[in-house]
Amino acid sequence: MRITVLGSCGAWPTAGRACSGFLVEHDGFRLLVDMGYATLPRLLSHLEADQVDAVWISHGHPDHCADLNPLLRARALAEEPPSPLPVYAPPGALDAVLALDRPGMLVEAYDLREVDPGERYAIGPFDIDTRLLPHWVPNAGIRLTADGKSLVYTGDAGPSPELAALAQGAELLVAEATYVDEVPGHSAGLLSSARDAGREATRAGVGRLVLTHLWPGTDPSQALSAAAEFAGPVEVAVEGLTIEL
Repeated sequence: MRITVLGSCGAWPTAGRACSGFLVEHDGFRLLVDMGYATLPRLLSHLEADQVDAVWISHGHPDHCADLNPLLRARALAEEPPSPLPVYAPPGALDAVLALDRPGMLVEAYDLREVDPGERYAIGPFDIDTRLLPHWVPNAGIRLTADGKSLVYTGDAGPSPELAALAQGAELLVAEATYVDEVPGHSAGLLSSARDAGREATRAGVGRLVLTHLWPGTDPSQALSAAAEFAGPVEVAVEGLTIEL
């Protein structure tokens, strides 16, 4: 399994950065996990729009799904449109982004598969396990397993026993870490800090931790220091980072 970071910026894309998005590949299958602002240009530096096999979206906030629209446009408006793209998301999460264009314009470009967080299913070569994790809107954390190796991604979520259960023993945890040490009161329980991520990685016994979704302007070294409770390898996701499992 190979994971490529397309974007990792929290909330909005800063200069030269993109919001949440990851390309996950195994046995020639290409799955996009989240498609936040500015991720499509990053994706197109790796492959063509019609080479994507499926998309999985954690929740409906635009910093995680906005660039699904231009991806679908690129496919729908191609000279030879490819077959409909399977798109997985929690029920209702994509209502807004799929309504951006005139009715019917993109309807042949995608096959929407709404899946409740907590369900298990398969996408190509990946066995998928999901859990509902706390956020302002329904947010699914995901565990992808292929050939005995597992990647876990939180989407946006406050600390939860469900995350430790989902990530138990995974080779890699990609964890939202919007803040460094403390989550402000207005977001408490609904977003996480780098300190939270280190704690959750330790509880789950994962092999490696990658911090993502840092608030724009955050010093990555401070986030790494805050996650030091986790004794294993820790790094901050940056565009272009590739990890092989």
